[in-house]
Amino acid sequence: MTSTDTALQRALDHERAHHDHCRTALAAMVEGAREHVVTGEDVSASGADAEVLGYRLRSRAKEMRELPPGPLFFGRLDFAEGEETGRALHIGRLRITEHPAAPPLVVDWRAPVSRAFYQATASDPRGVDVRRRFGWAPGSRGESADLTGMEDEHLGRGESRAGAIVAREIERPRVGPMRDIAATIQPEQDDLVRAGLGTTVCVQGAPGTGKTAVGLHRAAYLLYTHPQRIERGGLLILGPNPTFLSYIAEVLPALGESGVRQSTLDREIARHPVTRTDDVRAAALKHDARTAEVLRRALYARVDPGAAGDLTVPDGSYRWRVPAEALARVVADVRREQPPYTVGRERVRARIVRYVQERAERRAGPRTNAWLRRVERARPVGAVLDAVWPRVRPEEVLAPLLGDPAELARAADGVLDDEEQRALLWTGRAPRSWKSARWSAADLLLLDEVAGLLEHPEGYGHVVVDEAQDLSPMECRAIARRSAFGSLTVLGDLAQGTTPWAARSWRTVLAHLGRPDAAVVPLTTGFRVPKKVVGLANRLLERLDVDVPPARSLRGDGELTLREAAPGAVPEAVVDAVRHALTREGSVGVVAADPDVPGLRAALDAAGIAAAGPEALSARVAVVPASVVKGLEYDHVVAVEPAAIAAAEGPGGRGLHRLYVVLTRAVSRLDVVHARPLPF
Repeated sequence: MTSTDTALQRALDHERAHHDHCRTALAAMVEGAREHVVTGEDVSASGADAEVLGYRLRSRAKEMRELPPGPLFFGRLDFAEGEETGRALHIGRLRITEHPAAPPLVVDWRAPVSRAFYQATASDPRGVDVRRRFGWAPGSRGESADLTGMEDEHLGRGESRAGAIVAREIERPRVGPMRDIAATIQPEQDDLVRAGLGTTVCVQGAPGTGKTAVGLHRAAYLLYTHPQRIERGGLLILGPNPTFLSYIAEVLPALGESGVRQSTLDREIARHPVTRTDDVRAAALKHDARTAEVLRRALYARVDPGAAGDLTVPDGSYRWRVPAEALARVVADVRREQPPYTVGRERVRARIVRYVQERAERRAGPRTNAWLRRVERARPVGAVLDAVWPRVRPEEVLAPLLGDPAELARAADGVLDDEEQRALLWTGRAPRSWKSARWSAADLLLLDEVAGLLEHPEGYGHVVVDEAQDLSPMECRAIARRSAFGSLTVLGDLAQGTTPWAARSWRTVLAHLGRPDAAVVPLTTGFRVPKKVVGLANRLLERLDVDVPPARSLRGDGELTLREAAPGAVPEAVVDAVRHALTREGSVGVVAADPDVPGLRAALDAAGIAAAGPEALSARVAVVPASVVKGLEYDHVVAVEPAAIAAAEGPGGRGLHRLYVVLTRAVSRLDVVHARPLPF
């Protein structure tokens, strides 16, 4: 063994001993958190304060107990200058210390001092002398991880390079849910992750650039940096479908954060079960921003300043009169102020009471609060309100609008033409009332719009929106209502837009989200998709009508195979491709047009190859409909009959965009199996 090998072995032994020490300290922290749950609620707090304290303690203890197994640190910084001179700081997914006042054994990756780990370079070392990265392997003997190697970059000497450890971590086989990327965040990703809480950021990310991971790590960073503000408003992560949410579900817990709501927009607006299906034209109109104006008109058509005559309010033996002209003036003034509908109703009530109060005080002096409440609740006041500004539910606005051509014509005049109005109306017999109505998915979006006109919903402190290029204007408006007083992280790729209303410009999306001036930051350097696969996808990108720069890859070439099969022999060719893929390490995703999926699963089953659906994240082989593969990734992708995938959207559809998504799901290898001519 050379002196260099001996020195390396001594350093590894030292780091292993430090990791053991950290493991012991973490166990003590978990136990301490558990004890605080038992004892921490009975000291000085009482009532609601005690409940809040107990909740926080229980949540923290639960978070620490449920941290996934794995290495407790992935990097180390040795500083040559600055406040940390002479110190070695280990960087990990959470802070570990033996005592709150003691120096940390591991520094949280989100701490300000950790930023140098991601941003320091040979030309700008930020005071760092040596940056060390650690290589880990699954532990033996019941241990969570084994330290297998390390690499040092001597930034103080002008040496900086991406080593094999980073490459291995990026290329590690993808079986199971999405992993965090805390160990491999790149400088441009770090800038986005650490953007301030008040900043809305839109990330135009090419395939494999880590935009989803950036959004999730930004969520973790904001939770760490602004815990009280985020806790007050909450943090919402919106994904495109439940499969995608399952795939990303473990990232935040792995980073030490829980309590974040991860949902789809469909879940957020689900006032009723979906029991009706719209045709393509009706759905497109319901997602169109013009429909918001139709709904606004339909709602405020119920406000009628002249619907009531004089109001007489009893006050003991006395009667106070509010002339019809004064009532109409109050209603018209409030209407011009454009408050939420429910707020407007109560504002009218308050001004009626003030009108009566002013006259009563001129006659008999100041009125008591009890007197004011009696006037507010007086039956004649309620009756007048119901006439000029009636109570209403969203369903009571929408059901007549979609069921009655005359009512729709009044609200849509000058907004939708006659043909569009006919397309928007419900088909078949209209329901007798909203209670018997059958609602489509797009109808729920319209109900949410009306609900937002009635009163502003409670918003979140921050919302992360993934696959945002697929949002319609009305969906953007629903999200904007939930983030009116918070910020947004908007993630997507215009080239991957597959809905009929998918955006072609981020400025359009941001305008509907209420953030027209937000920065749009491109990520074009891929760390996941190999060069050959990116090259193939860029060929297809040229045919898509979007202003998106071509992606480039820092990965190796990877493997790309085009397998032409005889007509009718595609299933057998897919079986052969999967058999070959199973001789290699990692996950295998067979992606095909939705109608072809059952036949391919049957062919694999007949060949003795166990294959699951996309929801089985730990399965070795998954057969995935092209419509749900967005956001997922597999080590080896078998893309089946690209022409069928492109044609499945129908004439004028977004089939080529769907195919672009499919081709970019591969982490290492892509097989394209086809009998029909390739569309690229």
